[in-house]
Amino acid sequence: MAQLKLILLDFDGTLVDTREANALAYIATLEEAGIKITQEEYLAHYFGVRCPEFMRMVGVTDPEKIKALRQRKVELYPNYFSTVKLNEPLWSWCQMLRTTGVKVWIVSTGHRDNIANVMQFLHLEYGIDGIISGDDVERPKPYPDCFLKAMELEGVLPSETIIFEDSAVGIEAARLSGAAYSIISME
Repeated sequence: MAQLKLILLDFDGTLVDTREANALAYIATLEEAGIKITQEEYLAHYFGVRCPEFMRMVGVTDPEKIKALRQRKVELYPNYFSTVKLNEPLWSWCQMLRTTGVKVWIVSTGHRDNIANVMQFLHLEYGIDGIISGDDVERPKPYPDCFLKAMELEGVLPSETIIFEDSAVGIEAARLSGAAYSIISME
């Protein structure tokens, strides 16, 4: 590997354990809509699935209703931030490397507003150089587009980048990007 210039971090499940907060916010949102799922069901079958696909999986197919439920989940999500946990060793390592000029980006299929809200709650917003969210690319993971876009914006090569991921689709996207990658999971 060439000199390290860029660290790309997946957010949910890699840098931050948001499983419980996401589960509780979606459960509350769906309950308001008359749909019941348990936390165990959500974590076993739906965590990490993008919102529109998740909504279709639980029987919501109307695009306007999906949009409204997604917005409601965003509104409820901060109520559960007390359950969020930071991957302290990974964060500390990244911050140490930032002092040497290495850039650190969040690259996630999550929505920018959800990422920003959690980062603000944990006081992490000044410890990164950029965010690529699921809102910023046409093709989400397992396509490498999100990672390649961050590399392009920083002007670095895959050989100068390391990616940290936890999900199968994220690992596939990392592999396809040509960068070095490591599998880290907070489970």
